[in-house]
Amino acid sequence: MAHAYTPGLKVAKKTLVRKERRLPLKGEVLVCKGQKVKAEDVVARALLPGNVHPVNVAGLLGVTPSELPSLMIKKEGECVKEGEIIAETKGIFGLFKNKVTSPCDGIIESISSITGQVIIRENPMPVEVIAYIDGEIVEIIENEGVVVETTASFIQGIFGVGGEVIGKLKVMVNSPEEELTPEKIEGDVKDKIIVGGSFVTKEAIDEAKKKGAKGIVVGGIDDINLKKFLGYDIGVAITGSENTGLTLIITEGFGKMKMAKRTFELLLELDGKKASCNGATQIRAGVIRPEIIVPLDEKVMIKEEEESLKEGMNVGTVVRIIREPYFGKIGKVKSLPPELRKIETESKVRVVEVELENGEVIIIPRANVEIIEE
Repeated sequence: MAHAYTPGLKVAKKTLVRKERRLPLKGEVLVCKGQKVKAEDVVARALLPGNVHPVNVAGLLGVTPSELPSLMIKKEGECVKEGEIIAETKGIFGLFKNKVTSPCDGIIESISSITGQVIIRENPMPVEVIAYIDGEIVEIIENEGVVVETTASFIQGIFGVGGEVIGKLKVMVNSPEEELTPEKIEGDVKDKIIVGGSFVTKEAIDEAKKKGAKGIVVGGIDDINLKKFLGYDIGVAITGSENTGLTLIITEGFGKMKMAKRTFELLLELDGKKASCNGATQIRAGVIRPEIIVPLDEKVMIKEEEESLKEGMNVGTVVRIIREPYFGKIGKVKSLPPELRKIETESKVRVVEVELENGEVIIIPRANVEIIEE
């Protein structure tokens, strides 16, 4: 049987999820292999060196650099507070002293009798990495981080903004066709990840933020509302680091787009359960998709060999179309003609015959679809 290796979005009711949680610099791992962790647990910690403040103390005191060491009240390696006196002159009969204070909290790193400079380094900033998902530590990356494993329901979106959030799912609509409007965001949604249907507006996003929601999962959004939400046009770089106050995950695409039935039904089934979400997206090399992970109590065994031997797209595979004029539509592969066919651009490409949900059958280039993985 003909098949094609086509990347796609995964929507799985039960699968094995592994997440590598790594520090940006070497530090200390706080857990051990085999340990059970909650998503909020800190698994690794490091200290990020503070900023450096050079202070021309000799110049401020009006002395030569060689005189500086004898006038320092604070010595190398000592801690200082912002505004604390670090050096002063002897003055005349103990009066009319010149003084220099520290511009920040930190440590005296060096005192130079050549330049007259004192280097003060701010206190180090702690950097912590949390587990992100409830699960088990299956690997320790020495001095850097861990790998967390869990059995979970796993849903990938097509686009998102905002970083990692953890909260309970709350479905706010009755069907995947419904728009998420401000009046539908009722009740207690504080710290929740709310689920809409086909579309969300800036007003609905504002209402969700006002009520303390951590995230929104919805089928579609348009350019205008996305720009209003972010305050600027989004570029082509990776998303996920936006300071939006709320993580937004789009499951289908841009415009008013009904959420895929399978996706909505799975989210409905998971209503009220704890989820870990991340809006980070990258559509170039090294594709990164936004994700919703809901850990399950059950344990599932998945052989890596079986995962790597998945055949890809074949007859019956559920696919989403990612190019106009059928962008966002979902269907099943009806056939995979082996011969090349000429398209509108006069190029000859491999095509796929897709039967859409409404029964319409279309023939489009294979590059125009992506698999919705089971």
